[in-house]
Amino acid sequence: MTMDLNDPNLEFSDLIYAYQSWVMAVINDEKLTTEETLLTEEIADDAVNAMRFLSGDVTNAIETSLARVYDVDSDELASLLFPED
Repeated sequence: MTMDLNDPNLEFSDLIYAYQSWVMAVINDEKLTTEETLLTEEIADDAVNAMRFLSGDVTNAIETSLARVYDVDSDELASLLFPED
């Protein structure tokens, strides 16, 4: 179920969760040796929607924290998340 941005009960934490889920799915699929693919179109769409409302400082903090947890270089993570940049 895709995140409904018009939902009056939508909270800031929901946006954080959506972005965090995307970053974790990308790390899982690209860096970890698991057979299960986590990234779905729904997760990616929710993250794109969340990015519209999250500041760069917040998204950077999420990326930095998860890069440390999963022992991924922050520059490499940036290139995985945004390959066109």
